[in-house]
Amino acid sequence: MWTVGRVLLCLLFAGLVGCHRAPDQEQVRQAIAASAEAAESGKAGDTVAALTEDFDGNGGVLDRRALANLVRVYSLRGQKIHVLMGPTDVEERGDRMVATFTVTLTAGAGMLPDNAGAYEVETGWRKEGGEWRCFTATWKRAL
Repeated sequence: MWTVGRVLLCLLFAGLVGCHRAPDQEQVRQAIAASAEAAESGKAGDTVAALTEDFDGNGGVLDRRALANLVRVYSLRGQKIHVLMGPTDVEERGDRMVATFTVTLTAGAGMLPDNAGAYEVETGWRKEGGEWRCFTATWKRAL
């Protein structure tokens, strides 16, 4: 017969099993998806939340602060950024992760000037404080 104590113990165990952390590769995928969603919502801080303080985009073209400011500018102009993500492949490389994907960017009714279009992206991730954070990204036009 089930006692209240056994039922509570089973519920606690089920909760612990359900609360385990996602595998590392899935954590990276979730961080990428959250950043894309935040950019679409115009939330600059959330867009860059997964980036390290020393983040380097395309060899110095874009840093963490510049990306946040770009999202802010579009938001202040009332332009919505649209992000269409392709599948994200994540592979372990030693104590780092590399995620590759394609992304298409547009804003408002038209394209982002000079930067709009489809891109092939490769990102580098390292663990900081128990969380996977992106420290580098490179991109080139896909088309």
